[in-house]
Amino acid sequence: MKLGSGRVPDEPEINLVSLIDVVFCLIIFLVVTTTFDHRSALKIVLPTTQSSAEVDAAEPLTVLVDADGRFFIGSNEVLKRDATSLKEAIARVAGSDRERPVVVRADARADTQALITAMDALGQLGFTRISIATTPEARP
Repeated sequence: MKLGSGRVPDEPEINLVSLIDVVFCLIIFLVVTTTFDHRSALKIVLPTTQSSAEVDAAEPLTVLVDADGRFFIGSNEVLKRDATSLKEAIARVAGSDRERPVVVRADARADTQALITAMDALGQLGFTRISIATTPEARP
């Protein structure tokens, strides 16, 4: 004869509420910390243009020239302002890929010589896909 207490044994259950809270917090953290816009750390004012050009889908090499004539490859500053140092820095970052598109972002207040130095260094290294970043002209 089986004598029992008459209680139904407890069924194990998984409480998903706390798991959903943790996943939700992770999603909020990722959305807040992820940047979706490519912004430069330098504050430069781009020259304006009336035409617009198509942007290439490949990740371009970015050469920045600020208002003081300093050069930046991506976010790294080139310490010397001469063409030789600039070419060495570009070659170090680009490697052997000379078909990679290059975007030169020069401040509108920058010295023209600094822009010419950057363009000349890129040309001497063999880059052929060079473009200059501009902003569209404001229409009244």
